[in-house]
Amino acid sequence: PHWGAKTEQKILRGLAFLAGAGSRRLLGVVLPLAREIEGRLRAIAGVEQVAVAGSVRRRKETIGDLDFLVTARDPGRVARTFASMPDVSNVYARGTKKTLVRLADGMDADLRVVPAESFGAALLYFTGSKAHNVALRRIAQLEGLKLIEYGLFRGTRRLAGRSEQDVYQALGLPYVPPELREDSGEIEAARAGRLPRLIEYGALRGDLQIQTEWTDGAASIEAMALAAKAIGLEYIAITDHTRDLAMAHGSDEARLLEQAGTIRKLNRTLRGFRVFSGAEVNIREDGSLDVADEALAQLDVVGAAIHTKFRQSRTQMTRRVLRAMENPHVDILFHPTARLIGRREPVALDVDAVIAVAKRTGTV
Repeated sequence: PHWGAKTEQKILRGLAFLAGAGSRRLLGVVLPLAREIEGRLRAIAGVEQVAVAGSVRRRKETIGDLDFLVTARDPGRVARTFASMPDVSNVYARGTKKTLVRLADGMDADLRVVPAESFGAALLYFTGSKAHNVALRRIAQLEGLKLIEYGLFRGTRRLAGRSEQDVYQALGLPYVPPELREDSGEIEAARAGRLPRLIEYGALRGDLQIQTEWTDGAASIEAMALAAKAIGLEYIAITDHTRDLAMAHGSDEARLLEQAGTIRKLNRTLRGFRVFSGAEVNIREDGSLDVADEALAQLDVVGAAIHTKFRQSRTQMTRRVLRAMENPHVDILFHPTARLIGRREPVALDVDAVIAVAKRTGTV
């Protein structure tokens, strides 16, 4: 009763989205567990090499299961230790080469113990992606070679396999980082010497989207600044939410300017570090902002973002976002598609149009 066709369609879309997300977990949730298990395996007597493979190693957004590769003098001991970990709720199979278990959180974990001379080829194979591996096998076939998880062979003679670098080199390619192995142009780029450099840990200089206890954050501005400095950053921008986000205790113009004054005082006490005053303003349904321009003009950094009305048409949403970017005080468009991985679909947005306007207006 009282449910219309729109409500029914919204519920059906939500159910379909959840079904598509399945049992996959966020990388940030899974990675600490993967590293913990990796450490346990490395601590077993006789273990020589350990690697986390699969989608974790490719740093995919979501992870379906865990894959571990090991070389060891006593494969049986490794298998027994893996199967008896406190996280294990069920053992599907256990052997000296392969052990498959279900973890208490519902995720499957797969252990492979391989010979040292095959470790690189096996790591390449079990890291994936499937499409990247197929492309490499095709290259091998054109050279009269055979690439399998045990190595790269010409007939029965193993040409490479001890390391991934050896396999790529034998195929006439430079090493391709795991994050790029999706058969999306990386092999052609490798051949042409145009593989992109990944942004690695240690490369980041600052953070321009930070909330504090002034709204829905949990720490003070000073605590955030000191923590950022401690991990090697040079600056942060405080971008607390604004007026329209009542559930986040969003700041109005007066509170934003009060906060900016607090930041100026803090900067006088910091050495070798800078805190910028800012805000994460809400882009309203019509593309206007929920903070007056006069206040925005007094902040160092202004970010704008969509927080409500996610179901607008592509034309409406694009017009809405472009209008916000046209505001001369907006420096950054935060989380442009408003997607929450595995929880909320992206909004309908003409990203090419957004990028074109970003270039013209200098919006990040």
